[in-house]
Amino acid sequence: MIINPAEHEARNIYKLMIGSIVPRPIAFVSTVSLDGIRNLAPFSFFTGVSASPPVVCFCPVRRATDGQMKDTLHNVQATGEFVVNIVSEDFAAQMNLCSADFPPEVDEFEMSGLTPLASDLVRPPRVRESRVQMECKVLQIVEVGAGPLGASVVLGQVLRFHVTDELYEDFRIDPDKLRAIGRMGGPTYARTADRFDMPRPNVADFKLKGR
Repeated sequence: MIINPAEHEARNIYKLMIGSIVPRPIAFVSTVSLDGIRNLAPFSFFTGVSASPPVVCFCPVRRATDGQMKDTLHNVQATGEFVVNIVSEDFAAQMNLCSADFPPEVDEFEMSGLTPLASDLVRPPRVRESRVQMECKVLQIVEVGAGPLGASVVLGQVLRFHVTDELYEDFRIDPDKLRAIGRMGGPTYARTADRFDMPRPNVADFKLKGR
């Protein structure tokens, strides 16, 4: 099967991408509007970018129905701040509730029952239930497509990490205690309990031609 994106509707290409790029980590992003209204929304187009400085990115996709920006994007554009809260299995249902398209005046912390926790350096609160939280300032926002299912790449520098003591040791995170989940296609999610190790190869162990 060969698929030319230019010959198909964006919603079908979106389905193709989210079914192929799996599993995707989830950035549960908390922001605050200029009016002080808290917002909480999950984004599965999310990854780390750099360790020096520590930078993460997430990509709010414009609504498929009308091409409008998400409230999260409005807030990060206006304030330059956000928090990434890593999602664990035990509050997955509350996270999923926050994926609904609530109007801007709705506080998703109140709707979901999740607990806001004051951040140290930014205005948006953290999610107390999250075991890893990252306070971020916006470095850059790159617009990629202006219509329905277009997106913005939000690059944020992590100013402070908050990690639950029980899963932290010497900068390593215990995945069994984090119990993070990932996003698959459609309504499907994945657990991170089934894992396997593969040590990274050492080039010195190979006989390379010309060396």
